[in-house]
Order: sequence, then structure tokens, then C-alpha cells
Amino acid sequence: MRSIFTAMILAGLVACGPAPNDPGPGGVTVGEAKALDEAAKMLDERNAAPDNVENINTGAADTE
Repeated sequence: MRSIFTAMILAGLVACGPAPNDPGPGGVTVGEAKALDEAAKMLDERNAAPDNVENINTGAADTE
């Protein structure tokens, strides 16, 4: 009987945590905050790759 009670308590504790629609930081929900964090990470990764940007000075304008 004691092990069943302990298992029930542990199962209840596993379910604890913020739900996606609970209030989160900055007046947005937890789910919205997670989506914003993921979008910011994608933008940071996109902006962090300067190797993919052509140098404006090395274009075809050197035809004198």
C-alpha cells in the first residue's frame, strides 16, 4: 500500500511544471515565450554567418 501511494505522489510531481498557457515572462504565455526564444535563436544563427555575404567592393564595378 505504501509503494502505491509513493508511486502516485511521484507521478503527480512529474506532471508539475508550467503549462503552455500559464503566464510567463514579459506578459506572454510560456508557450509564446518559448516560440519567441526559438525565433530569436534562428535569427541569431542567420545573422552570425558573415561568410555567406558578398563583399560589395569585389563586385563587377572594377571594369575601368
